[in-house]
Amino acid sequence: MLEDLVDPALPMAEQNARLRAILAALMDRAERGQMPSRPMGQLSHVVALEQQVRARTRDLAETLDKLRMTHARLSQAERDAVSARNSLVDALEAMGEGFAMFDARDCLTLWNSQFCAALPDIRAQLSAGLPFRDYVRMVSDSDEIDLTTATERREWSLKRLQSHTRRNANFTVPLIGDHWLQVSEQRMISGGTAVIQTDVTAMVRTGRLEREKLLDEQAQMVRATLDHIDQAVLIFDAKARLAGWNRRLREVFAPPSALLASGTPFAQVLNDLMRRRQLGRGNIRQLLTDWVNGPAFRPSLALDIVQEDGTELHLSAQAMPDRGFVISFNDLTAERRAIAEMHRLNETLEARVQARTVELVAARDAAERANASKSRFVASASHDLLQPLNAAKLFLSSLAALENTPTQTRLIDRVQSAFTSVEDILGALLDLSKFDIGAARARVDTVPLGPLFARLRDEFQPMADRRGLDLVVMPCALNVQSDPVYLKRILQNLVSNALRYTERGRVLLGARRCGPDLRLEVLDTGPGIPPDKQAEIFKEFTRLNPNAETGMGLGLAIVEQACALLEHPLSLRSRPGHGTVFSLRVPLAPDPVALPPQRPAPETQPGLLSDMLVLVIENDATSRRALMGKLEDWGASPIEAASLADARVQITELGLAPDVIMADHQLDGGATGLQAIAALRTEHGEIPAILVTADHGPALAEQAETAGVLLMTKPLALHRLRRVLQQTPQLRGAQIKHFTQATPGDHSFWLRPED
Repeated sequence: MLEDLVDPALPMAEQNARLRAILAALMDRAERGQMPSRPMGQLSHVVALEQQVRARTRDLAETLDKLRMTHARLSQAERDAVSARNSLVDALEAMGEGFAMFDARDCLTLWNSQFCAALPDIRAQLSAGLPFRDYVRMVSDSDEIDLTTATERREWSLKRLQSHTRRNANFTVPLIGDHWLQVSEQRMISGGTAVIQTDVTAMVRTGRLEREKLLDEQAQMVRATLDHIDQAVLIFDAKARLAGWNRRLREVFAPPSALLASGTPFAQVLNDLMRRRQLGRGNIRQLLTDWVNGPAFRPSLALDIVQEDGTELHLSAQAMPDRGFVISFNDLTAERRAIAEMHRLNETLEARVQARTVELVAARDAAERANASKSRFVASASHDLLQPLNAAKLFLSSLAALENTPTQTRLIDRVQSAFTSVEDILGALLDLSKFDIGAARARVDTVPLGPLFARLRDEFQPMADRRGLDLVVMPCALNVQSDPVYLKRILQNLVSNALRYTERGRVLLGARRCGPDLRLEVLDTGPGIPPDKQAEIFKEFTRLNPNAETGMGLGLAIVEQACALLEHPLSLRSRPGHGTVFSLRVPLAPDPVALPPQRPAPETQPGLLSDMLVLVIENDATSRRALMGKLEDWGASPIEAASLADARVQITELGLAPDVIMADHQLDGGATGLQAIAALRTEHGEIPAILVTADHGPALAEQAETAGVLLMTKPLALHRLRRVLQQTPQLRGAQIKHFTQATPGDHSFWLRPED
C-alpha cells in the first residue's frame, strides 16, 4: 500500500519530500510507457496519492506557519531578555558601587565594572561560576588589603566566611593607603546572595577629623578646667613622663620653666621638689617612687605634707587605666586653720552653752516650782473657798425654802446665780491645777451618748431660752470609749462657750460617724473666730470679747487639755460672720452595752426623808450648821459631830447607830473622813456612808471606791444629795450588824445616781 511507503515517525517535511519523489518517479515511468497495464487502476492510485500529497502539503504549510510564529516569539523573547540584561547591566553600572550576585550554589553569576575596582589584582580573576569560597580566599590574599601577617589574613578569611552564613552582613574592609571599603551582603529569595561594595574612605576620614576636632576641643576644655580648679595637678603618661599640668601648680611650687616640659621624667620632677624642700621631710620620696613603680591597678595614695613655712598640703595620687597617673596637691592650710579656730570657738561655745543650760535648767526648775506652787495654792485656795461656798449654798437653799416675798425671792435667785458663777470658776481653776501638776487621770469606760446628750440639753436649755437661742441636740444611740466625767466636762464647756458668744440663731450638738470613730460637734451661728485668733482662744484667761458676759476664759483651755489627756483629737473650723464648729474624735465602743434597769425612785414627797438618822461629821461649824439645817428641811434627823470621838459620844448617848454617815474628808488633827467611816463601820456594821470633799483628784476617788463609800464633791449638788438620801435603806440597830459586807466599789446601799 502507498501508506506503507511513508514512515509516520518521520517529520512532516521529510514525509512530503518522499511522497513527491515517489510521485515524480511514477509520472516518469508513465511517460516512458513503463507503467503496467490497467491504466484506470493506476490512475486511481495517482489521484489518491495526489490527495495525500495535497493534505500533507497543507499540514506542512500550517506547521511551517506555526513554526514561523514560534520562532518570531522566541526571537522577540531573546531580544527582550537581551534588552533586560542590558538594562540591568546599565543599572548596575550606573550604581557607582560595586555589585555582584552569587547564585544559590554560591557561584558568581553577575557583576559590574565597579565590583572589586579597589582590588585590581582580584578584578582580573573574576569569572562566571567562581565559587564564593575561592572569591574570599582571593580577597584575603590580595595585596590591596591592609593586613600584614598571614595569620591576620587567615583570621579575616574565617570571619568573612562566618558572616556569609548570616542572612544579612555589613562590615568594613581596611585597604592600603588609608582607604576603606564597606561591604554589605543581602540574602535573596532565590537563595543567592547580592554583594555591594561601597568606598567609604571620605566618610571615615571625615569622621576621624571630627573626632580629632572633638578631642582637641575636649583637651582644651580639660586644660581650662585644670587651670580653674584650686588643686595643683601633675599628669604623667604610661612611661612616667610629664604630660600635663595646670596653673595652680606654678602658684604652689614655683618650679623652673625648663622642668615643666612635656616628656620630663617623673624622677626629675620629684628630685626638684625634694631638693627645694617643697614636699617636707620624711620618706615621701620613697613612698612616691614605690607607688609609681607599682602594678598597673594599684590603689590610690594619700599623704599629708607640712612644708617648712607651715603650709599644709594633701597629696593624692590616682592611677589611670593606661598605666598613667595623676598627682594632685590640695592646700589645706586655710581649712585646717579654720577648723582649729572652729574647735576653739566650739569649746568656748560649749562652755557658754553649758553655762546657759545650767541657767535655763535652774530657770525651768524655778518655773516648775512656781507652777507647782501656784497649782497647789489654787487647789488649797479652792478648797478653802469651797468650804464657805458650800455652806453659803446650803443656807441659801434653806432660805429659798421659806416663804419669801417676791423681792426676797429675786434677791435669793441673784445670789444663787452669783454663787453658781463662783462655783464654775473655782471648778475650772481646780481642773487646770490638776492638769498643771499632772494629777489628772482618765478612767476610760463605755459612755452611752443618749443619756449624756439628754442631760446636757436639760442643763443648758434654760440658758438658751434666756438668750433667745435655739438649742438643738441631735439624738444619738451610740456608745463611745472615753472618761465619762471629762467627756461631759468637755461638751459642757463647748456648749456653754457657744451659747455665751452667740447672739442670735442656734447652737447644735450632734455626732457623725468617721470610720472607727465618732466625731462629736458643737456648731453655733455666732460671730466666728478670726484665723489669727484661733490659736489664742485655747490659752488660759483669754476672751475675744472682754466686754461681753463670757466668763473668765478658762473653758477652752480645759477642753484642750482634757482632749489631750483622753487622746481625743480636737479641731476647729470658723469664719468671721459664719459661726464656729468645734469637733472632737472619740473611738466608738466595740459593742453596745446594755445598761441594767434602774429601780424607780421611791414616791417620796420632796422635803421628806422620814426622820432618817444622818450622822454629820464636819469640823467646820458653819458648814456643819448649814448642812444640818438643810437636812432638817428635808425631814431628816441629823446628828452633828466635829470629830470621830464626838461621833462616838453622840451614838452612845443616842443608843442607836445612824442610818447614813456624812463625813467631811479633812478633819482636825490630820484625821480624815475615810478613817472615821471605817472606824464606825467596824464598831456598828456596814453603815451606808457619803464622803464629802473639796478634793477633785482621782486618787481620793479611787480610795473611796475601794472602801465602798460614795464620794460627793463640794459644793454639794443638793438635788443629787437628796435623791441619794431618799434611796438609802433605813437599817436600825441589829439590822446593821447583819447587813451584807460591802465589797470594794459596791454602792448597793442606793442606786447610783446620774452625774
